[in-house]
Amino acid sequence: MEKIVYHVVKHGDGWAYKLGDTISEEFRTHDAARAAALSAARRQNLPGKDAHITWEDEAGKWHTEYAHGDDRPQTDVEG
Repeated sequence: MEKIVYHVVKHGDGWAYKLGDTISEEFRTHDAARAAALSAARRQNLPGKDAHITWEDEAGKWHTEYAHGDDRPQTDVEG
C-alpha cells in the first residue's frame, strides 16, 4: 500500500506543510501548520467513489485507469 508523508517546514515568516514539491499556504505557527497537515492526512483516508481517471505523466503521456474509492494511502505527518 502506498504511504504519503506530509512534512511541516519553515516557510517565509511562518510555517507550512509540504507533500512532494507541493507546499501549502503559510501558517503563523508550527502548531497551526501541523494541525493543517494532520487534517489533510485524515482527508486522504476518507473513502470516495470508484471512478475512471485520466492523468498525464511527467513525459506528457496520458494514462487512463480505474480508481477504487476505498483504495486509500497510508498517511503520516513529520515535523
